[in-house]
Amino acid sequence: MLGKILVLLFALGVLAPMSVAGPVAARTETAIFSGGCFWCMEPPFEKLDGVKEVVSGYTGGHDEDPTYEEVSAGGTGHIESVMITYDPALVSYERLLEVFWMQIDPTDGGGQFVDRGPSYVSAIFYQNDGQKVAAEKSKKELAGSGRFSAPIVTPILPAKTFYPAEEYHQDYYKKNKVRYWYYRRGSGRDHFLEKVWGREIKPKKEGVMENKAGARYFRPDDAVIKSTLTPLQYKVTQEEGTERAFANEYWDNKREGIYVDIVSGEPLFSSTDKYDSKTGWPSFTRPLVPENIKEREDNSFFTRRTEVRSVHANSHLGHVFNDGPPPTGLRYCMNSAAMRFIPKEDLEKEGYGGFVKLFER
Repeated sequence: MLGKILVLLFALGVLAPMSVAGPVAARTETAIFSGGCFWCMEPPFEKLDGVKEVVSGYTGGHDEDPTYEEVSAGGTGHIESVMITYDPALVSYERLLEVFWMQIDPTDGGGQFVDRGPSYVSAIFYQNDGQKVAAEKSKKELAGSGRFSAPIVTPILPAKTFYPAEEYHQDYYKKNKVRYWYYRRGSGRDHFLEKVWGREIKPKKEGVMENKAGARYFRPDDAVIKSTLTPLQYKVTQEEGTERAFANEYWDNKREGIYVDIVSGEPLFSSTDKYDSKTGWPSFTRPLVPENIKEREDNSFFTRRTEVRSVHANSHLGHVFNDGPPPTGLRYCMNSAAMRFIPKEDLEKEGYGGFVKLFER
C-alpha cells in the first residue's frame, strides 16, 4: 500500500519521482503524456538535453497495478503513457509540449495511427496549475495555426496515478531494435509526421538526415539491415555485389512510379527517366532527387568506373556511364536489389505524395 501511495504522490508532483537507479535531484519535475504506443513516445524525449528519465506506463484509469494485457483488452480506463523526469533549468515544460505535439495526430480521438482503441488515444496529464495553463495555451496555439483542418481533440486532464509498465516495455526501441524498426516503419506514424511537419522535424540521432523536401531518411543499425534484407539485397547494397542481367526484378518494369533505396526509403529514380538500355539492368537518364545520390571512383576489376551510392543509407546502387541517351547522355545502371518500386497509385499512402505531380497528365 505504501508503494501505491508513493506512486500517487509522485504523479501529483507532491514528491520528486524516483528513478530506477535511486533518488532524482530535487530540482527535477515530471510530465505525463499519452501519444499512442509508448514505445514510440520514449525516443524523442530521451534525446532532449535536460531530460533525466522517460518511463513507459499506464495512467488515467481506475484499476490498480494494471498489466499490459489488461490495459490492451480495455475496461481499465488506462492509456499507454510516458512519464518524463526533467530538469526545468535545462528544458522547459513548454518545450516538452512542442515535442509532444510533433509526435501525434491530435485530431484522432480513436487511437493513434495503426493502434486503435481507448488505450492508445492521446492526452496531456497536468500535475499543477502551471502545467495546465501551459498545455491549454499550446493546444490553442496549435488549433489556431491552421496546420490541421480537423479539430484538435487531445484532452488535457488532471494527473492520476501513473503505473510503470512491465520492464520489457522500458526502452523497447533499444532492447528490440529489429522488432521496433518493423513496427515503427509499418505503423504510419512517421509518414504522417513528415507530411504534417516537414522540415520542422529535426534529426534526433546520428545518421538521420533530411532532403530538401523535408523527409527524413537514415541508415538503421547493421543488425536491422541484415535481418530485413534478402541475401541478394544485402550482398548488393552492403558488399557492392551485382545481380544477374535480365534476371532481376525491375529491368523490364514499365509501370509508372518511383524507385527508393531498399534500406532507407530515400527517393532515387523515377519511371519518367527510365529507359531500355538493352543491358538487362534498370537504367535511368538522371536521378529523381540528386541530393540523395553520391558518386565515387571505382577501380575494381581492372577498370575505372563511377560507382553510385545513396547518400543517407550509403547503399551501393550501381554505376553511371557516359553512353546514355539525351537529354543527359548518362546511363545510371542500377541493381534492382538495391531499390524498392512504389507505383504512382501508392505514392500518397506510402508517404511520397510530393511526387504524384510527376505523373499528372
